[in-house]
Amino acid sequence: MDDRISRRAALMSVAAAAAWATSPARALLGQTHGTLPASVESLLARMSVEEKAGQLTLMAAAWAGGAANALNPISATGTFDTQLADVRAGRLTGVFNGNGAEMAHRMQTVAMRESRLKIPLLFAADVIHGFRTVFPVPLAEAGSFEPALAERTARAAAVEASAAGIDWTFAPMVDIARDQRWGRGVEGAGEDVLLGRMMAAARVRGFQGDRGLAADDAVLACAKHFVAYGAGEGGLDYNSVDVSERTLRDVYFPPFQTAFGEGAQTVMASFNELSGIPATANPWLLDTVLRKEWGFEGLVVSDYTGDMELIGHGFAADAREATRLAFMAGVDMSMQSGFYIDHLPALVSAGAVPMARLDQAVRRVLALKVKLGLFEDPFRRIDPKREKARIRTAPMLALARESARRSIVLLKNDGDLLPLPKRGKRIALIGPFAAGQHDLIGPWNVYGSDADGVDLLTGVRAAVADPTFVTMTLGSGVEQPIPGGIAAAVAAARAADIVVLAIGEGQSMSGEAQSRDAIVVPAPQQALAGAVAATGKPVVVLLRNGRALALEGAALAAPAILVTWFLGSQSGPAIGDILFGAEGPSARLPVSFPYATGQEPYHYDHKSTGRPNPPGDSEPYKAHYREVPNAALFPFGHGLTYGRITYAGLELGDTRMAWDGTLTIRATITNSGTRAAEEVVQLYIHDVAASITRPVRQLKAFRKIALAPGAAQVVTFTLSRADLLFHGVDMSPTVEPGVFNVWIAPSAQAEGVSGTFTLMQA
Repeated sequence: MDDRISRRAALMSVAAAAAWATSPARALLGQTHGTLPASVESLLARMSVEEKAGQLTLMAAAWAGGAANALNPISATGTFDTQLADVRAGRLTGVFNGNGAEMAHRMQTVAMRESRLKIPLLFAADVIHGFRTVFPVPLAEAGSFEPALAERTARAAAVEASAAGIDWTFAPMVDIARDQRWGRGVEGAGEDVLLGRMMAAARVRGFQGDRGLAADDAVLACAKHFVAYGAGEGGLDYNSVDVSERTLRDVYFPPFQTAFGEGAQTVMASFNELSGIPATANPWLLDTVLRKEWGFEGLVVSDYTGDMELIGHGFAADAREATRLAFMAGVDMSMQSGFYIDHLPALVSAGAVPMARLDQAVRRVLALKVKLGLFEDPFRRIDPKREKARIRTAPMLALARESARRSIVLLKNDGDLLPLPKRGKRIALIGPFAAGQHDLIGPWNVYGSDADGVDLLTGVRAAVADPTFVTMTLGSGVEQPIPGGIAAAVAAARAADIVVLAIGEGQSMSGEAQSRDAIVVPAPQQALAGAVAATGKPVVVLLRNGRALALEGAALAAPAILVTWFLGSQSGPAIGDILFGAEGPSARLPVSFPYATGQEPYHYDHKSTGRPNPPGDSEPYKAHYREVPNAALFPFGHGLTYGRITYAGLELGDTRMAWDGTLTIRATITNSGTRAAEEVVQLYIHDVAASITRPVRQLKAFRKIALAPGAAQVVTFTLSRADLLFHGVDMSPTVEPGVFNVWIAPSAQAEGVSGTFTLMQA
């Protein structure tokens, strides 16, 4: 079937190009109407109401791979032939998660030859952390604290995806995630607003490139999910959200504002309700804030069947009402429900939806197609030969390995167990992730494959001098024990000098609809870890995970722990690079690892309460749990190196910041160790007294520096009044004079070097 379609598409391409060259839309491109091509207005005038509704209807591709079908609920999509019929009739603006350039070529050819108005289709996809070359999941990549790296991997993903005919990606996800029970935190940048903003900006730049959206390797970015999706009650996916407007403005809005500032021209409405009103039908969010306050001129798309889910929320009585509510609130394009094509024409006819609102949404769609260069050349990103040439090239795979190793966090390294020697030691790889092409690429990847990934066993054996010194024993399944597995693992450990224990979460345990009530290593693996530890052999724990975990027992007691997340195509080689010291660990935690699941939601920049527990042991009638402190086991920003890093010599000048001035803050960072290291130097502040209570610490800047053995570097930060803003009593951005604590430190809980400064009155 695929071969037949491919040949037929090739035969039709010349005729399609000729048909496009003589189409009315193509001829009108040279004219302008205001700031947009006149084709937008002229085509709009010729459209029927159904054709207008078709431009607002996006459906999952009927011709798609199994991975795409598995990533969303089962939903009526129809056959490829029925979708082609919809294209001919102008009932479809495009499809998402389709099967590459050949499929796109076939559909675009039908649009250009056989539809009445010959409006090009738009092809979209979930390109979350790579296309065919898979990079670390976004949460892992955020741990690199390198926005430039995130920009490079997004650029690489766009180069591959655009070669397969994709114009638009549903990324980046910029939700702040502060409850690690929520599975979709794996798609974002973690718990911190500043890091989230910087990663959002970097990924938008990477996807869209610097040559304009019409470039054949540019992919339109879509910031999602608007808004506060990560704040669902109980960490439960799709659940209700009830947060204050101040929290929205201080925490959840800023990454979206940053993404729009970098040029993201589409945004996806979130599934959740917000204070009783679903985001998909929330005029305050989608019109008052997004359009009127922020001046956003782009397109709002629903999430997958988001408008349909207004019925499930109990907000709409039926499909017709759900369509009206979503559309009039500001959702321009409906994804997958089919509600807009089914109900908008009748709603317009009845006067329930003004024609002006319909035309407004269609203009936005057509304007984006113009910006993407589709009216100039509908086939600019559809080239099967180019698709093959751009996919999984040597530079792409090298970048995958680099980004993977720069995402690995060293939590512990007691006794300098790491790096391991490359020769002379027998190494037992044990655990469900010790070997095999599974659980490598992580959740929410449509086009990559574990089968193309390099596993841990392969990576370790390639890194050592004699591969025969490395044995492998599974010992346990991910969530189920293996009969005889623990006994085999204990025997392997006893026969080895060092155990590398690969445990954690399977990739199906993170991602959409994968909330967990306990964020722990599954019990069968805990039992495995305990048995292996009892042999007395030194153990290095490699965690595979898509969220922060509450570590306990033997897994926590191991002398060395590396957080290896889901690292993508080059997982094994990247882990081998770090394990054996070819590269040093340089990443930091983008999320806090709690002592216990019951602390969730937890984030480092919490408030102190009126009864904060002082440093040291828990005191009666202070803010803490009976069992654990009000702190993280491994805090945001934590991560070790193979060096010996110290902080000293804080300099604050005269400790006063003029109202319209700046404050320069310096500290000396020294590596007294024998190995080179990269340190993420972090600047935190605390507003001691304000009209709105402030977090105990807030990250305001960071720098990643390289230090040779014995080297020292003075790191300088500059603060201005703008860095001290918060939303005040009247919800306006506010700065108040007063005293501020400041830290330059290696994590959100570390003391580093600290002092105080005063913002002077104007």
